[in-house]
Amino acid sequence: MGPRHERHLIPDDTYIADKDVDENVNYQTKREKRLFYHVRSGFFDIQKPNVAVFVFGHLLYAYSYYLLWTEFPWKTWMFQTFLMAWTGVAITAGAHRLWSHRSYKATVPLRVILMIGHSIAGQNSLFVWCRDHIIHHKYSDTDGDPHNTSRGFFFSHVGWLFKRKHPELLEKARKFDFTDLKEDPVVMLQHKYYYPIYVIFAIIIPVAIPCVLWQETVVNSFFLAYVQRYISVLHITWFINSSAHMFGDRPYNVNVKAVENRYLFLMTLGEHHHNYHHAFPQDYATHESDFSLNITKWVIDAVAFVGLAYDLKRPSMDVVRKTKLRIAKEIGLLKS
Repeated sequence: MGPRHERHLIPDDTYIADKDVDENVNYQTKREKRLFYHVRSGFFDIQKPNVAVFVFGHLLYAYSYYLLWTEFPWKTWMFQTFLMAWTGVAITAGAHRLWSHRSYKATVPLRVILMIGHSIAGQNSLFVWCRDHIIHHKYSDTDGDPHNTSRGFFFSHVGWLFKRKHPELLEKARKFDFTDLKEDPVVMLQHKYYYPIYVIFAIIIPVAIPCVLWQETVVNSFFLAYVQRYISVLHITWFINSSAHMFGDRPYNVNVKAVENRYLFLMTLGEHHHNYHHAFPQDYATHESDFSLNITKWVIDAVAFVGLAYDLKRPSMDVVRKTKLRIAKEIGLLKS
């Protein structure tokens, strides 16, 4: 067991800084271009293959609940719950707080565990996930945002996957320098071999384990350990893009649509403090309190305690307090 971690304060003058845009970046090689959005004609056309896949997937998803109701294979359901927890933490602690915001550092074993969990989640490669999220923070709720909330709940929840990328998003995406992601061998290994890794870790192994260990039927295992788990985690993630930008209050930053939505606390493992997160994106805890219902923070604290994570970043609580007071005065809750 390693020494208990030390928290590293984020400098007060950079507490709301997102990734800087490098206007001089020029991506010329084919390998580089594959990492970014491709310009195509008909930007606003419907992506028919994506629509077909999601419609068919949700029909299978509905049938999975019929199987759960009629047969209740509880061991497989418990296994599915474990996988959902693992993939959820891999998204929140890994793709989000570690790779997108660099709010802490992780050893190679932890990065591999988080990468495998993210692969099981099946939400594209870490590079693509983090790329979209970094751009989302820089141009939140504008046409430069991949899941722009200003275009409505459905678009921000899932519709953004049905449309071709907005021209403004395509233009702004090419201005970013993602060197930190490209220099991480764990991220780029997964990006290069994403589809075989996904098939092995998200489908074959999860479906095979119940069949081998407790003689579950292949049908039940496929629909619960893969279909139901996969679609459920997708919607939980999408709720942050939609509900956490629409339904709640904004005590930390009134200039963004991101809100504090306490109803999402359990399913999102602590990502419900979304207005705070957009004000202080480099805070590994995503909330000012050490005692909020923030499962991902507890996991990061635990792995830091055993030496797998370190350099956990937090803003000065004095800056957080002053920010809340300033916002309260702006919206008329306090007199100047």
